[in-house]
Amino acid sequence: MYTQESDGTESGETSAGDAVIAEVFSQRCADDPVTVYHEVHAQCPVHRAPGMFGGHSVHVSTYADVTWALRHTEVFSSKDVVDLGNDQPLIPLSVDPPEHRKYRRMLDPEFSPTKMAILEPEARALVNEIIDRFAHKGQCEFHEDFATPLPSTIFLALIGLPQTDLPDFLRWRDDTIRPEGNTPEEIEAKRQAAGQAINEYFVKALEEKRKHPDDRLLTRIETGEVDGRPLTQAEKLGICHLQLLGGLDTVTATLDCMIAYLAQHPDRRRAIVDNPELMGPAIEEMLRQQTPVMMVPRVIAQDYELNGVQLRAGDGATLLIGAANADESEFESSGEVRLDRETNRHLAFGGGPHRCLGSHLARMELKVSLEEFHKRIPDYEIVAGTEIHFSPGIRQADNLPLVFPVEA
Repeated sequence: MYTQESDGTESGETSAGDAVIAEVFSQRCADDPVTVYHEVHAQCPVHRAPGMFGGHSVHVSTYADVTWALRHTEVFSSKDVVDLGNDQPLIPLSVDPPEHRKYRRMLDPEFSPTKMAILEPEARALVNEIIDRFAHKGQCEFHEDFATPLPSTIFLALIGLPQTDLPDFLRWRDDTIRPEGNTPEEIEAKRQAAGQAINEYFVKALEEKRKHPDDRLLTRIETGEVDGRPLTQAEKLGICHLQLLGGLDTVTATLDCMIAYLAQHPDRRRAIVDNPELMGPAIEEMLRQQTPVMMVPRVIAQDYELNGVQLRAGDGATLLIGAANADESEFESSGEVRLDRETNRHLAFGGGPHRCLGSHLARMELKVSLEEFHKRIPDYEIVAGTEIHFSPGIRQADNLPLVFPVEA
């Protein structure tokens, strides 16, 4: 159990735990997260220390503590905690209960299992269209050729926007989540420009849906109501902005993680090819063991003591959901992908009120993608001599070249 003194004092002293927590954001952790997570569990399961940009920062890592934090928004608030160049809150992520519930009541039905089942045949067709582009070549750059266009293509179909707009969406996604620049000011300027461009795009797109409605998600956002009133323009834009970021990035990273793992573990790959019923458990286990979205931000809304550490209102907080998914007290042999794991209450989609709105969509995309890919390309491997590295925070591969027998 760690006390306040062992996790950094109000006077700004540092501790051994600071170095361990710093590793969570390192390339080493992105490439080999479970090893780092186990070090965090052993040395500083709840850590509070002076933040890099002032104030104090809290990191929570165990399954029990992260689960508690996700459920208790009155302590670990998500309100306005994300600044990604958005001029308005990202709805419903940046709104806490009870206000949060009215947006979820409107949006949850749009991402229900029933709605995803309706979308699935279209998704399977889109998956095979993408595979058609490289199956005859015997090779592909999986990240660029499949993982990037696939979820983006499905997202555009779901929301009801033209596929020709995909290059713009991908550029805005990268400039928001992984902006490049030589200085913090350049990076922030690029992120702000992307946010403005996203808003301008959706102002026009919503107006077009108002004039020419259809049965897709953007029309339902345009005509949506909460508490018996129409959504404001700011609310509509906040919803659209979050949908773009969530729909285009996280499934790409997840596909990268899963195919990289299966390419390096041919026994697991053969198991799901030989027994397709294992695909569902395999997806859940890889979501847990790989955990593409490694952490989520929060802010401490009131003073609270967690696991012996005193947290203060106003502290920044990071919930290490990847570390929670590697907690040996919840998941025996947590570093292994076990296809026979009976209980798998992983937190890859978060938990509590802010549990990922698009989790059913993501599961459908992953299931359809991996089923169709392995039907057509059951044997593949990473090009010899290739080093695969993942980005910290959201584990997207920097490259993933595959070779495989040409489709018969």
